[in-house]
Amino acid sequence: MQLTKHAHACVSLTGDGGRIVIDPGTFTPDAAEAVAAAEAVLITHEHFDHFDEKLIAEALEARPALRVYGPGSVVGRWSARPGQVTEVAAGDEFAVAGFDVAVYGDLHAAIHRDIPRVANVGYLVDGSLYHPGDAYHAPNATVDTLLLPTSGPWTKLGEAVDYVREVAPSRLVQIHEVMLSGLGQQSMTRFLDPDGLTDVGLTIVPPGDTISV
Repeated sequence: MQLTKHAHACVSLTGDGGRIVIDPGTFTPDAAEAVAAAEAVLITHEHFDHFDEKLIAEALEARPALRVYGPGSVVGRWSARPGQVTEVAAGDEFAVAGFDVAVYGDLHAAIHRDIPRVANVGYLVDGSLYHPGDAYHAPNATVDTLLLPTSGPWTKLGEAVDYVREVAPSRLVQIHEVMLSGLGQQSMTRFLDPDGLTDVGLTIVPPGDTISV
């Protein structure tokens, strides 16, 4: 498949059967274009940097064929559109736009004890690529390409390193990066490097670029 990186947590995946977009949120300037080009949208959780409610609502209204998947806290607001939206949780599997998707995880990573933890799911696409949303949840599956969040109020370098070691992917691609400067992102690559703390180097894909995964 082809992966197009958008700013922050958003990626588009293109295969022979179509295109899906994961987590088009308000930190992603071209989120509307990404959604317009996709047959389906997958949302990991309800936070605005992953989920632009207004954008998705307008897309659902304009495009009856569009499909949206996410936790009940996301898709429950469109219960009048059962043919367009589907609630998913850990253990679910579905096929859309030529992709096979398996769902893992349950809760957002802890930010602070005073902030409630919301539902968060991760998506394993074609048994190969895993988008964890905002959690270092290791799926009980082989992962070839892991999309790794590298910045945010819940992240911590040591936990990220242990997460990569646990998942043991063949490839590591940065996501959730907008809170890091360019220097900060390069610093992360030095820690997450075969000469550093993991066996897999971190790939930084500039927004707008496409790679094969």
